[in-house]
Order: sequence, then structure tokens, then C-alpha cells
Amino acid sequence: MPAKNFHVRQAAVSALRAWAKGQDYAESLIERHASRRQLSASDRKLLQAILYAVLRNRSLLDYWIGKLRKGRLDPETRDVLRVGLCQTLILGLPDHAAVNETVEAGKAAVRGLINAVLRRSISMREQLLDQVDSLPLPIAHSHPEWLFKRWRNAHGKEAALELMKWDNQPSTTCFRINPLAPAIEGELPGSSIEGAEGFYQLEGKLPKDLLASGSIYIQDPATRHCVELLNPKAGEAVLDACAAPGGKAFLIAAAMGSSATLTCTDSNPKRLPRLHDNLDRLHLNEAKIHQHDWTQAAPVDWHQAFDAILLDVPCSNTGVIRRRVDLRWRLQPLDIETIRETQLAILENALCCLRPGGRMVYSTCSIEDSENGDLVRDFINKHPALELVDERRILPFIHHTDGAYAARLELKA
Repeated sequence: MPAKNFHVRQAAVSALRAWAKGQDYAESLIERHASRRQLSASDRKLLQAILYAVLRNRSLLDYWIGKLRKGRLDPETRDVLRVGLCQTLILGLPDHAAVNETVEAGKAAVRGLINAVLRRSISMREQLLDQVDSLPLPIAHSHPEWLFKRWRNAHGKEAALELMKWDNQPSTTCFRINPLAPAIEGELPGSSIEGAEGFYQLEGKLPKDLLASGSIYIQDPATRHCVELLNPKAGEAVLDACAAPGGKAFLIAAAMGSSATLTCTDSNPKRLPRLHDNLDRLHLNEAKIHQHDWTQAAPVDWHQAFDAILLDVPCSNTGVIRRRVDLRWRLQPLDIETIRETQLAILENALCCLRPGGRMVYSTCSIEDSENGDLVRDFINKHPALELVDERRILPFIHHTDGAYAARLELKA
């Protein structure tokens, strides 16, 4: 008979193997493997804790594996050891469960090796943990060395360290009250966030009834900056060009008091059903929704059709690594440079849709200057009719929210 929670550890190993093959993101893998094994809510929570701990601490775990076991390991055995060591050295789960149930997740031929390594980690636990502070920072905080060096060059060593620490913290859940929905009766399930009107940090369980009714929307306060700069007014024709899944469209409509003059587009037809569902649930069913890829020319009837345009463009997402725990390992240096081509193309093709005197906000959830301020200045240098009026640069180690950037550009009348 397998150990009691064998299926949870095996699910974690299977999810890691699938992730290493590029099959899906961590969040989707948790849902898939929990559903496949019909895990209880508590077992699903344990699966998520293990998988996220491994991905957040991957470099450190591999360093420990190298200290505890010399020689080559096949990828699956390494993943089993990562799952085990994250329990004995990071999560603090009971030693007997961490060892016995993880050993059962390995193939029979290597269970003796897995058992020996995990038991050695327990006997050496104090020594291994004491050594962490003396390790190179990218290993101790499990970030790619190239990304640490990039942040160190941009922000300084201490700020780069704070960014890595931030990324390794469990993310908080925040929500925004929907002013377009009926007023919420009773006490709100969270505490207000200073400086972010209408936003709350969730306390306790997720209020599924309030989510289903559209009374609240799960959203980080960092999302508000681009909409605040856009400053949409009632009755204006507003375009949310990269709208799915709908969070920024919700903030735009809330600011205008209606979605009647809001147009939402997205390039991916597979994202449109979720966009439709979210807007309907949030009482924004008057908004117009279209598929359009803004790296291509805009339809002629959209030319000079909008008073305000929001471009929340695809980006490297380096401001939200805390939420997307596996992103740091997927992202490559070249990705940050090549995404600029897409971002500039979107700006170029959206500009002709802005009316003279109108404004356009360019935004990302990146903290890279090459995608943000540097790109915006390069763009307006080619378009003298545009003026950079305001910009916001949100950094997690300063503002204690997701990272973000937003710039308001105005077109001279």
C-alpha cells in the first residue's frame, strides 16, 4: 500500500516533470493534477505549497542536492529530491512524512538513494540553513544570475536583493469593489488599502458569492495606475486595446460610470470568451468586444475614433514574478529585447485611432526600463505631435505592490 499522501507527492513530481517539458504554467498544472487525482481541498493546498516552494527555491534546492549527493541524477530523480528537500528544509513539514511519502514517489530503483539523501538533509539541516546567507545571492534567493545582474545594474545591489526577496514571498490577495454592482450588504471581507481607494486586502476565505455577483473583482492595486492616468470621463469613446481578461476595462467603466462607450479588443480569440464572461459578471455588458491584433493595422473605421486609448501591452512581466512563480525560469534575456518590437508595433498601430487632443496610456507589468520609459521616449521622438505628460514607475521594493509602469501621451490638437 502506498503511503497516505503518496498521491500528493507524486502529483508534485508529475507536475514538475510536465512543467520542465514546457507543457503549461504552474497554476494550470496544479488544477490539472489535483483534478486528475481528485485531491481534497487540503491535499490540493499541500500540492500548491510544495510546487510553489520548489519553483521559488529551485537554485537553492539544486545547491543542496549537490552538497548532499555527488554524481549525476536523472531529471525525474532530481525532481523527487527537490520535492523532498523543500519539505525538510523550507516548508518544515514533519520529517517522517517528508521522507517516507516522498520516497514512495520515486521509482523503485532509486528509492534507496532518495531515502539516504533526505535523511542526510535532516541530520545536516542546521548546517545547510546556516550556510544560506554566505551563498551567492542568485543561488540563495533562486533567481537566474542574468536577471539579478540586470536588476543590480538598474537599481543597485540592495534593491536587487529586495526584489528577489519580494518575489519569493507568497502573494497577497486583493480585490476592488465594483461601483456598478448593487451595494454590498454587511461587512466587507477585507481591510482597505491606504492610497488605493476602493481596493481591499482579503482577510479570510475567498467570498465566492461576491465574486459570482460581480460585487468585487480580484485585482492588485498596481492595476489602477494606468487607468488613473487615462482619466476616462463619462460619455467619452474609450478603447481598451489589450483587454482580456477585463480587469482594466472594469476600472475604466467604473471611472466613467458606464461601459456604454467602451470598446475592448484582444488579439487572442481563445481569451475572448473569458473576457465576455468577466464583463457580463461585472455589469459591463454594454461594452463592445472585438478581436484585433494590434501588431497589425487598425480597421479604417477606428481611425481617429477614440478620445482615450489604453495600451496594456504584452511584456516580460518582471513586476509580477511573485504571482507567477515559474516566470523567472521561463524568461530569457532575449525575450526582454524582442518584446519591444511588439510593444512598438502596438503603439504605432493604435496611434492613428486617437482623435486630435486625445490621450493614450501605455502600460506594462514590467519593471524594465527598456520596455517602459526608454521605449516611450524612443516612440515620442519619432512622433513630435505626441507629448509625454505624466508617467508612473511602480517598484515592488518601494511601493509594496506588483511592479508596473504607465505613461500618459497626449496628441496635440
